[in-house]
Amino acid sequence: MRVLGIDPGLTRCGVGVVEGALGRPPQLVGVGVVRTDASEDTSIRLVRLEAALEEWLTEHRPDVVAVERVFAQHNVQTVVPTAQAAGVAMLVAARAGIPVHLHTPSEAKAALTGSGRADKKQVTAMVTRILRLDAPPRPADAADALALAVTHLWRGGANNRYAAAVQTARTQQRGISKQNHLRGSA
Repeated sequence: MRVLGIDPGLTRCGVGVVEGALGRPPQLVGVGVVRTDASEDTSIRLVRLEAALEEWLTEHRPDVVAVERVFAQHNVQTVVPTAQAAGVAMLVAARAGIPVHLHTPSEAKAALTGSGRADKKQVTAMVTRILRLDAPPRPADAADALALAVTHLWRGGANNRYAAAVQTARTQQRGISKQNHLRGSA
């Protein structure tokens, strides 16, 4: 499975692509940061972000996109542009027909370090180790994007298989119930 992780931001949006399969360590495919100029109008910046993310999708062809779930902390002024960037990321993926999954920062921290309260240094160190990189990805937005992608490989894939199995069982059960109902009324 190939996952594009996106750490949304309007000034710096981290992007990272990893590929992996059950029983194999994840491999780095690509990593970077999409930057927009803070002096430009927000609408222009969002269009530039959209175009850059479309290029990432076209070049790397991910099976799924993992976006950091935006939540309001203390500084509302930084949440709004982050939420706008997350919305653009989800829109671009959905338009391309690629499933989008959201992961919280603490979920990614816990998946990689074992603690949902890990700091950025610890997350970056684990991303570097897990992906067997020669140097830590810079800036932190790039490392965070890779952390989201690895998190989805490790957690999202299993959750998706479980959800699919539950859905299949429910569909089969409905089919059996419907057949029994039809037999009873015949």
